[in-house]
Amino acid sequence: MKFEELNIDERIMRAVEDMGFEEASPIQAQAIPQLLEGRDVIGQAQTGTGKTAAYSIPVLSMIKPELKKPQAVVLCPTRELAVQVADEIRKLAKYMSDIKVLPVYGGQEIVRQIKSLKNGVQIIVGTPGRVMDHMRRKTVKFDDVKMVVLDEADEMLDMGFREDMETILSDTPEERQTVMFSATMPKPILDIAAKFLNSPQVVKVVRKELTVKNIDQYYYEVRQKNKTELLCRLVDIYNPKLSIVFCNTKKQVDELISELKGRGYFADGIHGDMKQQQRDRVMADFRSGKTEILIATDVAARGIDVDDVDIVFNYDLPQDEEYYVHRIGRTGRAGRGGVAFSFVSGKEAYKLKDIEHYCKTKIMAKPVPSMDDVKNTKMEQIFSEIRETVQNGGLSEYVEYIENQLNLEDYTCMDLAAALLKMHIGDSLSDRMEVEDVHYDLNADRRGMVRLFINVGKKDKIKPGNILGAIAGESGIPGKLVGSIDMLDSYTFVEVPSRYADAVLEAMENVTINGRTINMEKATGAGKKKGRTPARTEKTKSRKKK
Repeated sequence: MKFEELNIDERIMRAVEDMGFEEASPIQAQAIPQLLEGRDVIGQAQTGTGKTAAYSIPVLSMIKPELKKPQAVVLCPTRELAVQVADEIRKLAKYMSDIKVLPVYGGQEIVRQIKSLKNGVQIIVGTPGRVMDHMRRKTVKFDDVKMVVLDEADEMLDMGFREDMETILSDTPEERQTVMFSATMPKPILDIAAKFLNSPQVVKVVRKELTVKNIDQYYYEVRQKNKTELLCRLVDIYNPKLSIVFCNTKKQVDELISELKGRGYFADGIHGDMKQQQRDRVMADFRSGKTEILIATDVAARGIDVDDVDIVFNYDLPQDEEYYVHRIGRTGRAGRGGVAFSFVSGKEAYKLKDIEHYCKTKIMAKPVPSMDDVKNTKMEQIFSEIRETVQNGGLSEYVEYIENQLNLEDYTCMDLAAALLKMHIGDSLSDRMEVEDVHYDLNADRRGMVRLFINVGKKDKIKPGNILGAIAGESGIPGKLVGSIDMLDSYTFVEVPSRYADAVLEAMENVTINGRTINMEKATGAGKKKGRTPARTEKTKSRKKK
């Protein structure tokens, strides 16, 4: 379904077009019409299905810009998601300048948030803990809230936010519209829905179980700004006769076409804005080999039926795991083997794991090739061509010309050959960008974990989920990276990746959990076991020395 068919606000439609999206995802096509009609909705959909826009577009449609008070509240499990959602809403509100969106989360000075709230905000996107904090301080009032969204409700439930979620819902007007998105539907989620939603419409994305065969799948960790250089290096090394590069937006397709053509590659592309005649011409050039690299969006690529595609590149990881299967299925056809390379940048790291789980396959990591790798490959190709040319003969005229030239100049045959090689390779590899080495910790495990001591335990009526929620909500690290939580009567030990330990400690200063101000420190011992004293922390050791 095209976005034009959803009857959304013209200003939002312009923003959607600017973002490069051509058609609504399944969850958007189902949810948006229901929400625009004012119904409560329960959406079962995973991350990456386009659910943020599915509720953001209706949220923006019901906002009254002249009213400088909160009219919509979006609750998210983590700081990272809250910031991401706020950014997407702002992009969709690009042509609605009077609408203000404010993310509120732990780890950011609350004074700044209070100041922004006083200046007038219509949409609040926040973690339950920080939203509750503002409610307690009376720095936010929900009297004019028309819509509440619970994003990744099951994740918030797992993190111990159920009580906060119910309190926030209870503090908003009864006639509000309520939206709940969740990847799973456990009983507590259904209980919340039964209590707070009014005859909700259920929308669900049902995915087919698809697998891929005969395709070697690899990924490269790379910064966004280095993706084009990496693509060029891989094309230079593997030298595919035909390859397809997938991008998520029309804008990215156009930019990449321009960049690759500027570097001398035989590249062209297709997307939804192109006329059919133009798309037919591009596809004819690709099938004939005149165009070697085809750049496309998912929608435009549906008509591609070419059997001898050597490599598929996922320049951007797709929003939907099912799209990944459709993309890489363009190679490895007609019984032949194929190769798929995916570029992973920033938050796409977590999406890669979702794709692996969905496809029931392992996508292997590969190191980014160096310029020496590119140079050596090009030299091998040249020497291979030289060997073939020598074997074919007919060189006597050229040998004579070279001999005459050497008699006139003060250099050797070796100098001449080296100069020709440099002319052929050096120019094509000059001014190439350096690719930064980056690692996104895709396979974080319990190694490299740091144990932290917290001065609250079971007797404080605090649960592990409360602690997990506080750490994720305040520090912004994904809850899935937090390790074991060992809770005793008077204190608790929790594991976090060592690279995040200092950030967690800083974010958790003066944080309250269930009304109790907590103190968190690095634990240096093995921790308390039954009948023993607790592990000493760095602070307690320093006090003893004094």
